[in-house]
Amino acid sequence: MEINKNNIEKKLRDAFEPTYLNVEDCSSGCGLKFDTIIVSQKFEGKQLLARQRLVNDLLKDEMTKIHAFTQKTYTPDEWEKKQEKAATNPDCPIKSTSACTGNCGNCPK
Repeated sequence: MEINKNNIEKKLRDAFEPTYLNVEDCSSGCGLKFDTIIVSQKFEGKQLLARQRLVNDLLKDEMTKIHAFTQKTYTPDEWEKKQEKAATNPDCPIKSTSACTGNCGNCPK
């Protein structure tokens, strides 16, 4: 299977049934660097490392070819709290998928 944003997205959707998913190809289309945000009920009760292992195991074949894969994994409740915090920070220029926590480095001090 070809490694691209759509294929990565499909695998993540099928496995985690996310309430929110953002897969960004940061490699100018060559498919070697991806940033992801995955919000799923399936992460409930799991620590960060366990969540990341689930994702890594799912994409183990792709990981042998991908140069960089950044993942942010949240439960729906964690994601909602991040969105609320970003919405209440009027000085933060990042209000989209990155869900600013105030520590993004872009917010005025």
